[in-house]
Amino acid sequence: MFLGRTCFIFKGNQIGGISEKLEFPENEELTKAFEKWRAKPYALTVPLRIAALRGSVPPAWIKDFMQAQGKRMKLRVEFQGSLRGIISELASALLKERLSPQSIMAADLVTVGDSWLDLAICGEMIEPIKNPEQQEWFNRLNNRWKVHLRRDHNGQIDPRGEIWGVPYRWGSMVVAYRKDKFAKYKIPAIEDWEDLWRPELRGKISMVDSPREIVGAVLKYMGASYNAKNFEHDVPGGRNAVKEHFLMLQRQVRLFDSVHYLKAFGSGDVWVAVGWTSDVIPAAKRMSNVAVVVPKSGTSLWADLWSIPATSSIPSDKVGGRVRGPSPLIHQWFDFCLQPARATPFEQDVFPGASPLFLPDNMLDNTDKNVSIQGKSTNAFETTPVREGAPQFDTNLVAGMPPANILQKSEFLEPLSDKTLLEYKWLLTDMEEGQGWPSTLWQYLKGIRETFKIAPIRGVR
Repeated sequence: MFLGRTCFIFKGNQIGGISEKLEFPENEELTKAFEKWRAKPYALTVPLRIAALRGSVPPAWIKDFMQAQGKRMKLRVEFQGSLRGIISELASALLKERLSPQSIMAADLVTVGDSWLDLAICGEMIEPIKNPEQQEWFNRLNNRWKVHLRRDHNGQIDPRGEIWGVPYRWGSMVVAYRKDKFAKYKIPAIEDWEDLWRPELRGKISMVDSPREIVGAVLKYMGASYNAKNFEHDVPGGRNAVKEHFLMLQRQVRLFDSVHYLKAFGSGDVWVAVGWTSDVIPAAKRMSNVAVVVPKSGTSLWADLWSIPATSSIPSDKVGGRVRGPSPLIHQWFDFCLQPARATPFEQDVFPGASPLFLPDNMLDNTDKNVSIQGKSTNAFETTPVREGAPQFDTNLVAGMPPANILQKSEFLEPLSDKTLLEYKWLLTDMEEGQGWPSTLWQYLKGIRETFKIAPIRGVR
């Protein structure tokens, strides 16, 4: 508004460079117009746009954060169907000359799964978080998180690297089975990965179509690590034994499909489902006669992270303020998500996952210790209560986490080296046709990674 030479008077205290009251004695109409402008809720708001994985953020978080920030913030949260879909859209935006304001690349924050982090980094889809050591939320994370999230610009774990994501929930791979079917046919309860190779379960298993998880199950069955680098030297029995058990598992599993594997389980077409807690726990709560087990020899862990899209790398005049950097509210959001109070939905079993604050720091160094959460032992196999009136299911999960003795033997999926990638390619190239596996996996293997000349193999949560 052009004021010309009109006299104006400040009254009251100055707040943030704007007075509590501004009058124009010679122009009452101008005074009223200014007060009307100042009263608009968007006049002094700070935007924060988040593109989150659907079902990964407790609804109460959004409500509580808006109340905490007040009218000064304009929050926009959009939900995306899958982590692979988020990565695909970020990759697509990089291939375009101009960036649409509707693209999730123009958001301040996006959800990135930790198993996708190396692709997002080396594909230049996200940017590092600046000066995290100066933030309170960073000090709440234990060393295990900091080691896992420090990466170089090729996405490899590096103690001198930068922080590329902030965890807000985590979970594990689990095995669910139909207790009624097992009881009817007198099949022993599932306890570990080796049980998936039982002859009586052939054709009765559904599983996610993640190459890392499928091969990882084989490696754990053989007594090796998910992150084994050399099949010949790191796996008992060597390379050929890995292939033999890999092909045996393929014949055991009726369906490899990350979208429909639980539908087949719910309908009774299969009696066992192998998947992520983020999928399996909500499904188990809707069913009866179901048990959910973390394999006793250890399992893979996953985490959902907040990352900053690399919008500033795209020359565009259509993304408004975001092109100048992410919202100044991102650190408030990080801090909010990592406050102890945010763990409540996980602890009360009303939302799948666990708070990053409850991941033990040195899991492998505490083999004789037991972790206790709110007085509950994490070594017990118990019936997990859910909301009143809902079915209960047997599980050894406690507060969304594996028992302490199993957590000590569990691990996050680390980026694979070029040499290890050749081992996976060797396995997948010789896999047998059947049950919808090849089409899904090959679409994945020949997709985004070839576009960017990158070849990591990961899950598809």
